[in-house]
Amino acid sequence: MTDEELLAQFHTMWDGFPGMARLITKDHVILASNQQALDKGFAPGLRCATVGDPKTHRGCKLNAMFDMGTGQTDRIIPDRVRGWSPIAGRDDVCVHFAVLIPDE
Repeated sequence: MTDEELLAQFHTMWDGFPGMARLITKDHVILASNQQALDKGFAPGLRCATVGDPKTHRGCKLNAMFDMGTGQTDRIIPDRVRGWSPIAGRDDVCVHFAVLIPDE
């Protein structure tokens, strides 16, 4: 899969997601973001940990996801689930998402 195909597939799958989604390299560089992530400052080319409050990046499981090759999730913020999902056939990028947990 070419990088252009990867970006197109990311946007097809994640642009309608009800939370933030980013395509991120092993080096924590953002390749693509859905609109919700863009609205929070997660622009392509930035290192994800440089955006927003550094505390929100504590416990990042990106490296664990790459080391184990399996998806990871956490809930260090009470009203939000974060996840890191591998992409089949790629060992250099993953999808990182966050979604708010509704009250009802």
